[in-house]
Amino acid sequence: AGAFNHYHERASDRLMARTRTRPFASGQFRDSGWWPVSFVGLLLASLALAWAVAGGLAAVYVFLGAFTYGVVYTVWLKRRSVWNIVIGGLAGSFAVLAGAAAVDPAPQAAPVILAIVLFLWTPPHFWSLAAAKKDDYARAGIPMLPVVASDKAWPLAILGHTVTLAALSLAPLWFGFGTLYALCAGVGGALFVWRSLILAARRDRKAAMATFAASLIQLSLLLCGVALDAISGHSTWPF
Repeated sequence: AGAFNHYHERASDRLMARTRTRPFASGQFRDSGWWPVSFVGLLLASLALAWAVAGGLAAVYVFLGAFTYGVVYTVWLKRRSVWNIVIGGLAGSFAVLAGAAAVDPAPQAAPVILAIVLFLWTPPHFWSLAAAKKDDYARAGIPMLPVVASDKAWPLAILGHTVTLAALSLAPLWFGFGTLYALCAGVGGALFVWRSLILAARRDRKAAMATFAASLIQLSLLLCGVALDAISGHSTWPF
């Protein structure tokens, strides 16, 4: 799905300093009708492998993630709607659900919580980047929230998402998670919220990039917390 995104968006990628060096945008990979065929082939192979190794439900989630990112986000929404990255963020949520289903296909609340956290994380992650790269996105005609909304609206949208996801990321403590997870989720969430507050006050490129970096740190800490808690034996999540 990521490779298809680079292929489909090669023309607009050439207009953005951040993406113009991608293989299709730079001309390193030549345009060819075989590329879409190869992408479909890779998807089918991935689905078959997921089905064989992880089970049918995991394969369904893999398909939904690829479809959401490749078709819903890239083809339908990216250049048409300010809701592009909001709805497109479901792709990451399906990845979480696929991983959980690979271990235990029975429905469980805890993996759904992490999937929702990922859904809430994606918009402020990309909005903060778009705020720092406004000219790039405007030149490419991509209606990211910081490009089309007022300077009062988009920082509040970022802050609202970060506060909500930081609070929700603590919910696994009610499912048996312990101190290691609480520390990772708490520190990461607090950092993301703090940087979002500064961004709401300053609304400049430096603050936007700092918020973008904080989003990466927050997600890394959260996932490390999940792994560490599972290794320590506290977690009841199927990971």
